[in-house]
Amino acid sequence: ATDAAGATDVALSTEGEQQARLLARRLGSVKLAAVYASPLQRTRRTAELLAAPHALPVLPRDELREIDHGHWEQRTRAEVEAAFPQEYRAWEDDPFTFAPPGGETGLSVLARALPALREMVQRHPNETVLLVSHKATNRLLMGSILGFDLRGYRDRLDQKPCCLNVLDFRDATRARLILFNDVSHYEDHPPFTQ
Repeated sequence: ATDAAGATDVALSTEGEQQARLLARRLGSVKLAAVYASPLQRTRRTAELLAAPHALPVLPRDELREIDHGHWEQRTRAEVEAAFPQEYRAWEDDPFTFAPPGGETGLSVLARALPALREMVQRHPNETVLLVSHKATNRLLMGSILGFDLRGYRDRLDQKPCCLNVLDFRDATRARLILFNDVSHYEDHPPFTQ
């Protein structure tokens, strides 16, 4: 529904590659126990770039894939709003419980992603794990863990491309947000041009 790819499996852009390389450099000295990623091409490639300095394999987790916008996929927000105005209004009002035909609600995404995140936390006590996912999935996971009203996850939580979020988990259900939506690894660098 935005200009992003949603569940459509697209390759990582050249700009995305540059952003990931800069984040990999930033995380180079962090001791990582594991790298998990959505199986979509763009997240797998990002995860590969981030895992390379640590000589770690990327562990794909289907539960981390991006929200599926059904028949809205591959359309811009403006196209969706023009073609499906009633659906778009319902989604704007409550993207947590509304989904376009063939798509997923935020609740559906959370139902698949949150158990996977909890499993990862339990598998790696007192270790640092890298999870590479997507904008909506990240916002829903963090909003749930932090106790937000998820009907407003799109309006209240932002996620820029290749941003860094840091959560410190006390256990599988309680975490403290340490860093959110940080892009300082690339914001001072000019965009990549060919």
